Amino acid sequence: MKKIITALCLSACFSPIAFASSPDFPHIEVSGKGEVFVVPDMAQFSVDVVENKATAEKAKQAADKAVTGFLARLEVQGVKRENINSGNIRLTPEYRYPKGKKPELVGYKAIRNITVTVLDLNKLNGYLDKALGDGINRINHIELKTSKEKEYIEAARLEAIKDANDKATSLAKGFGTAIKGVWKISYHNNYSQPVLMKSMRMDMASDASESYQDTQMVISDSVSVVYRLKD
Repeated sequence: MKKIITALCLSACFSPIAFASSPDFPHIEVSGKGEVFVVPDMAQFSVDVVENKATAEKAKQAADKAVTGFLARLEVQGVKRENINSGNIRLTPEYRYPKGKKPELVGYKAIRNITVTVLDLNKLNGYLDKALGDGINRINHIELKTSKEKEYIEAARLEAIKDANDKATSLAKGFGTAIKGVWKISYHNNYSQPVLMKSMRMDMASDASESYQDTQMVISDSVSVVYRLKD
């Protein structure tokens, strides 16, 4: 009689993948998962420059001026231009809607988004203080990351492989048999979970530094394996 053992990885956040075809020899299907907890060492934050003026030209000029001033403040602090993405400008008309009357054009809104990559997390709060100035009164988001993501993904992958091997060996032994080899491997995409901080207003920036000092992010990986059992 053919022996088939199926193991469910209870710690995983998904059900084991159904394999397209089942081998005609004794086998066991196992899912393994690996996780690495990492302290972030870099960050990325985004701000919007918003200007409302009577004409589209004046709105654009005001937004460009605010962006130029912000970039100059960052440059003084040592931020390289390649770590700044100033984005494209968006110009939209602004209307007033009097009751019972046609909409009235009252001006134009210019919006420019700027994303800054911070390679030294210790400098993040200083950059945030400099970000909030003329034309910039809100930081959209702060995303904490790690500069060694590839290294940690590899570590999580090795943990997932070890987890699958340990489960398969233990289950096979419990049913009075042993692993003979690997028949099929299905690899799942790795998952890096950045830490997203809340957006903040100008009066909140000074309190931001305490919120990310001991934060951890999770990098995980998973794999499904069909092992051949001894006959």
